[in-house]
Amino acid sequence: EIQLVPSGGGSVQPGGSLTLSCTASGFTFDDSDMAWYRQVPTNECELVASNIRGGTNYIRDSVKGRFTILEDNNKNTMYLQMNNLKPEDTAVYFCVTPRLMQIRGSKCSDWGQGTQVTVSS
Repeated sequence: EIQLVPSGGGSVQPGGSLTLSCTASGFTFDDSDMAWYRQVPTNECELVASNIRGGTNYIRDSVKGRFTILEDNNKNTMYLQMNNLKPEDTAVYFCVTPRLMQIRGSKCSDWGQGTQVTVSS
Protein backbone atom coordinates (compact mmCIF):
# COMPACT_ATOMS: atom_id res chain seq x y z
CA GLU A 1 0.00 0.00 0.00
CA ILE A 2 1.31 3.44 -0.87
CA GLN A 3 2.56 5.34 2.16
CA LEU A 4 4.00 8.82 2.56
CA VAL A 5 4.89 9.75 6.11
CA PRO A 6 5.89 13.37 6.78
CA SER A 7 7.85 14.28 9.88
CA GLY A 8 10.13 16.92 11.33
CA GLY A 9 7.65 19.65 12.13
CA GLY A 10 7.86 21.76 15.23
CA SER A 11 7.74 25.25 16.69
CA VAL A 12 10.37 27.83 15.78
CA GLN A 13 10.87 31.56 16.03
CA PRO A 14 10.81 33.79 12.95
CA GLY A 15 14.09 33.53 11.10
CA GLY A 16 14.64 29.99 12.24
CA SER A 17 15.17 26.88 10.16
CA LEU A 18 13.55 23.50 9.95
CA THR A 19 13.85 20.50 7.65
CA LEU A 20 10.89 18.25 6.97
CA SER A 21 11.24 14.65 5.84
CA CYS A 22 8.90 12.42 3.90
CA THR A 23 9.53 8.70 3.86
CA ALA A 24 7.92 6.89 0.94
CA SER A 25 6.99 3.26 0.39
CA GLY A 26 4.65 1.21 -1.75
CA PHE A 27 5.60 2.77 -5.09
CA THR A 28 8.62 3.48 -7.25
CA PHE A 29 9.96 6.61 -5.63
CA ASP A 30 12.80 7.50 -7.96
CA ASP A 31 10.63 7.97 -11.05
CA SER A 32 7.58 9.44 -9.33
CA ASP A 33 6.75 13.13 -9.22
CA MET A 34 6.64 14.44 -5.67
CA ALA A 35 5.34 17.57 -4.00
CA TRP A 36 4.98 19.37 -0.71
CA TYR A 37 1.66 21.02 0.11
CA ARG A 38 0.58 22.94 3.18
CA GLN A 39 -2.73 23.71 4.80
CA VAL A 40 -2.53 27.21 6.22
CA PRO A 41 -4.68 28.48 9.13
CA THR A 42 -7.29 29.74 6.66
CA ASN A 43 -7.57 26.10 5.54
CA GLU A 44 -6.38 26.82 2.02
CA CYS A 45 -4.39 23.89 0.63
CA GLU A 46 -1.50 25.38 -1.29
CA LEU A 47 1.34 23.90 -3.27
CA VAL A 48 4.72 24.73 -1.73
CA ALA A 49 7.19 22.93 -3.97
CA SER A 50 7.30 20.06 -6.41
CA ASN A 51 9.95 17.87 -7.96
CA ILE A 52 8.87 16.78 -11.43
CA ARG A 53 11.07 14.03 -12.80
CA GLY A 54 12.67 15.37 -15.97
CA GLY A 55 10.54 18.50 -15.85
CA THR A 56 9.92 21.73 -13.97
CA ASN A 57 10.97 22.08 -10.35
CA TYR A 58 8.35 24.39 -8.88
CA ILE A 59 8.87 26.65 -5.86
CA ARG A 60 6.07 28.86 -4.57
CA ASP A 61 6.92 32.55 -4.93
CA SER A 62 6.37 33.30 -1.25
CA VAL A 63 9.01 30.74 -0.22
CA LYS A 64 11.43 31.11 -3.13
CA GLY A 65 14.98 31.61 -1.92
CA ARG A 66 14.08 30.25 1.52
CA PHE A 67 12.81 26.70 0.85
CA THR A 68 14.51 23.93 -1.06
CA ILE A 69 13.04 20.59 -2.11
CA LEU A 70 15.46 17.67 -2.02
CA GLU A 71 15.23 13.95 -2.66
CA ASP A 72 17.39 11.03 -1.66
CA ASN A 73 16.51 8.12 -3.93
CA ASN A 74 18.64 5.68 -1.93
CA LYS A 75 16.52 6.33 1.15
CA ASN A 76 13.18 6.86 -0.62
CA THR A 77 12.97 10.14 1.24
CA MET A 78 12.02 13.65 0.20
CA TYR A 79 12.98 16.72 2.21
CA LEU A 80 11.80 20.28 2.49
CA GLN A 81 14.61 22.46 3.76
CA MET A 82 13.14 25.64 5.21
CA ASN A 83 15.23 28.66 6.15
CA ASN A 84 14.34 32.14 7.38
CA LEU A 85 10.91 30.97 8.43
CA LYS A 86 8.12 33.51 8.70
CA PRO A 87 4.86 33.45 10.67
CA GLU A 88 2.95 33.03 7.41
CA ASP A 89 4.73 29.69 6.94
CA THR A 90 2.71 28.32 9.83
CA ALA A 91 0.75 25.39 8.44
CA VAL A 92 0.31 21.66 8.39
CA TYR A 93 2.65 20.28 5.75
CA PHE A 94 1.93 17.26 3.57
CA CYS A 95 3.92 15.26 1.05
CA VAL A 96 2.12 13.76 -1.90
CA THR A 97 2.58 11.99 -5.20
CA PRO A 98 0.00 11.87 -8.01
CA ARG A 99 -0.96 8.30 -7.23
CA LEU A 100 -1.82 9.21 -3.65
CA MET A 101 -3.98 12.06 -4.90
CA GLN A 102 -5.77 9.69 -7.28
CA ILE A 103 -6.48 7.25 -4.46
CA ARG A 104 -7.43 9.62 -1.66
CA GLY A 105 -8.33 12.93 -3.28
CA SER A 106 -6.87 16.34 -4.05
CA LYS A 107 -7.47 18.19 -0.77
CA CYS A 108 -5.04 18.45 2.13
CA SER A 109 -7.69 16.95 4.39
CA ASP A 110 -7.64 13.80 2.25
CA TRP A 111 -4.01 12.98 3.03
CA GLY A 112 -3.85 12.36 6.75
CA GLN A 113 -2.49 14.40 9.63
CA GLY A 114 0.61 15.90 8.04
CA THR A 115 3.29 17.53 10.17
CA GLN A 116 2.69 20.83 11.98
CA VAL A 117 5.03 23.78 11.56
CA THR A 118 4.45 26.76 13.83
CA VAL A 119 6.44 29.97 13.45
CA SER A 120 5.91 32.52 16.20
CA SER A 121 7.80 34.75 18.60
